[in-house]
Amino acid sequence: MDESEYLSAYEQRLQDSLVRLCTAHGMMDGQLLENDDIDFKFTDTLAKPYLTDAVREYRQYPEAALAWAGYLGMAIAKFWDVDWQTYQQVSYADLQGPHGFDDMDERITAQVLGYELDSEQARRIADMLSACATEALSTLRHEHIEPQSPRAYYSFARTVQVLYRIGASIELFLLGYKLERLN
Repeated sequence: MDESEYLSAYEQRLQDSLVRLCTAHGMMDGQLLENDDIDFKFTDTLAKPYLTDAVREYRQYPEAALAWAGYLGMAIAKFWDVDWQTYQQVSYADLQGPHGFDDMDERITAQVLGYELDSEQARRIADMLSACATEALSTLRHEHIEPQSPRAYYSFARTVQVLYRIGASIELFLLGYKLERLN
């Protein structure tokens, strides 16, 4: 198996596992809700600055470095639903809190998603993204990848991308979107 095949297989296993986890907690319905606009936004403008921060924070706060990608996905899904024409130009810096990366989760929860920080829904989202980050971290560590290797970086980047898609899917699910078969 070449490196690209390995990374794709790892990414798919992780994504399937997190979809099952979110479904078990009532935050998805067994399928990842995807959208090309939301996916493109990550790869086009958000991935590079996010990964710069996440790599720096990973050693001390690995779960946050992963979970915050889920919040980022939720924010972009919310913007896509509200008015994509207006919000498609939002930057990574626009989503950070007053303390940058450190309180991005609180900024997105309160100012983008519109939940009081101590509300039940905010706690439910935080618990779900924390559980996803913990599961993703466990999966990543069980790959037994040599630290600071190219494979370590690319596996981490794929993990972050999966968490972003999971966050977007959770938000789309909470907004009432679902996949339906067309005849």
